[in-house]
Amino acid sequence: MAQKQVKPEKGEAAAKGAPKESAENVVLIGKKPVMNYVIACLTFFNAGEREVVVKARGRAISRAVDTVELLRRAFVKDLELKNIEIGTEEMARPEGQRSNVSTIEITVAKAEFK
Repeated sequence: MAQKQVKPEKGEAAAKGAPKESAENVVLIGKKPVMNYVIACLTFFNAGEREVVVKARGRAISRAVDTVELLRRAFVKDLELKNIEIGTEEMARPEGQRSNVSTIEITVAKAEFK
Protein backbone atom coordinates (compact mmCIF):
# COMPACT_ATOMS: atom_id res chain seq x y z
CA MET A 1 0.00 0.00 0.00
CA ALA A 2 1.22 3.48 -0.86
CA GLN A 3 1.20 6.04 1.89
CA LYS A 4 -0.57 9.30 1.27
CA GLN A 5 1.53 12.45 1.65
CA VAL A 6 -0.10 15.25 3.60
CA LYS A 7 1.05 18.79 2.86
CA PRO A 8 1.07 21.25 5.74
CA GLU A 9 -1.09 24.30 5.14
CA LYS A 10 0.35 27.80 5.21
CA GLY A 11 -0.56 28.34 8.88
CA GLU A 12 0.96 25.03 9.94
CA ALA A 13 4.26 25.71 8.19
CA ALA A 14 4.54 29.10 9.86
CA ALA A 15 3.67 27.64 13.24
CA LYS A 16 6.52 25.10 13.03
CA GLY A 17 9.14 27.80 12.55
CA ALA A 18 7.89 30.12 15.26
CA PRO A 19 7.61 28.67 18.78
CA LYS A 20 5.42 31.62 19.84
CA GLU A 21 2.69 29.56 21.51
CA SER A 22 1.52 25.99 21.59
CA ALA A 23 -1.52 25.30 19.44
CA GLU A 24 -2.91 23.02 22.16
CA ASN A 25 -4.62 25.78 24.12
CA VAL A 26 -6.30 27.59 21.19
CA VAL A 27 -10.07 27.73 20.69
CA LEU A 28 -11.06 28.74 17.15
CA ILE A 29 -14.46 30.41 17.07
CA GLY A 30 -16.85 29.59 14.23
CA LYS A 31 -20.59 29.31 13.68
CA LYS A 32 -21.53 27.04 16.58
CA PRO A 33 -23.40 28.30 19.66
CA VAL A 34 -21.38 30.28 22.20
CA MET A 35 -21.79 27.63 24.93
CA ASN A 36 -19.86 25.11 22.81
CA TYR A 37 -16.81 27.40 22.90
CA VAL A 38 -17.26 28.17 26.60
CA ILE A 39 -17.22 24.42 27.30
CA ALA A 40 -14.10 24.03 25.15
CA CYS A 41 -12.34 26.72 27.21
CA LEU A 42 -13.49 25.14 30.49
CA THR A 43 -12.15 21.79 29.27
CA PHE A 44 -8.71 23.34 28.74
CA PHE A 45 -8.73 24.93 32.19
CA ASN A 46 -9.88 21.70 33.86
CA ALA A 47 -7.10 19.82 32.04
CA GLY A 48 -4.54 22.03 33.78
CA GLU A 49 -3.89 24.78 31.20
CA ARG A 50 -3.07 28.17 32.74
CA GLU A 51 -3.87 30.16 29.57
CA VAL A 52 -6.34 29.76 26.71
CA VAL A 53 -6.26 31.72 23.44
CA VAL A 54 -9.61 32.44 21.78
CA LYS A 55 -9.23 33.25 18.06
CA ALA A 56 -11.87 34.48 15.59
CA ARG A 57 -12.20 36.17 12.20
CA GLY A 58 -14.88 38.32 10.63
CA ARG A 59 -18.43 37.91 11.90
CA ALA A 60 -17.30 35.41 14.54
CA ILE A 61 -15.47 38.16 16.47
CA SER A 62 -18.62 39.06 18.40
CA ARG A 63 -19.09 35.39 19.29
CA ALA A 64 -15.48 35.27 20.60
CA VAL A 65 -16.12 38.30 22.82
CA ASP A 66 -19.38 36.72 24.05
CA THR A 67 -17.48 33.51 24.83
CA VAL A 68 -14.87 35.27 26.95
CA GLU A 69 -17.43 37.43 28.75
CA LEU A 70 -19.66 34.45 29.58
CA LEU A 71 -16.64 32.47 30.73
CA ARG A 72 -15.42 35.37 32.88
CA ARG A 73 -18.75 36.36 34.43
CA ALA A 74 -20.48 33.01 34.94
CA PHE A 75 -17.97 30.16 35.04
CA VAL A 76 -14.44 31.24 36.00
CA LYS A 77 -14.68 34.15 38.44
CA ASP A 78 -10.90 34.63 38.75
CA LEU A 79 -10.26 34.88 34.99
CA GLU A 80 -7.80 37.53 33.81
CA LEU A 81 -7.55 39.08 30.36
CA LYS A 82 -3.86 38.78 29.50
CA ASN A 83 -3.82 40.15 25.96
CA ILE A 84 -6.12 41.20 23.12
CA GLU A 85 -4.66 41.38 19.62
CA ILE A 86 -6.61 42.69 16.66
CA GLY A 87 -5.58 42.65 13.04
CA THR A 88 -6.57 42.30 9.41
CA GLU A 89 -5.95 39.46 6.96
CA GLU A 90 -6.20 39.83 3.22
CA MET A 91 -8.26 37.05 1.66
CA ALA A 92 -8.79 36.04 -1.96
CA ARG A 93 -12.48 35.71 -2.82
CA PRO A 94 -13.76 33.10 -5.29
CA GLU A 95 -14.43 35.87 -7.85
CA GLY A 96 -10.73 36.76 -7.75
CA GLN A 97 -11.15 39.94 -5.72
CA ARG A 98 -9.14 40.71 -2.60
CA SER A 99 -11.01 41.20 0.67
CA ASN A 100 -9.90 42.33 4.13
CA VAL A 101 -11.09 40.26 7.10
CA SER A 102 -10.70 41.44 10.70
CA THR A 103 -9.15 39.07 13.25
CA ILE A 104 -8.97 38.93 17.03
CA GLU A 105 -6.97 36.87 19.51
CA ILE A 106 -8.00 37.05 23.16
CA THR A 107 -5.66 35.45 25.70
CA VAL A 108 -7.23 34.64 29.06
CA ALA A 109 -5.66 33.03 32.11
CA LYS A 110 -6.74 31.84 35.52
CA ALA A 111 -5.52 34.13 38.28
CA GLU A 112 -2.80 32.56 40.40
CA PHE A 113 -3.54 32.20 44.10
CA LYS A 114 -0.89 33.30 46.57
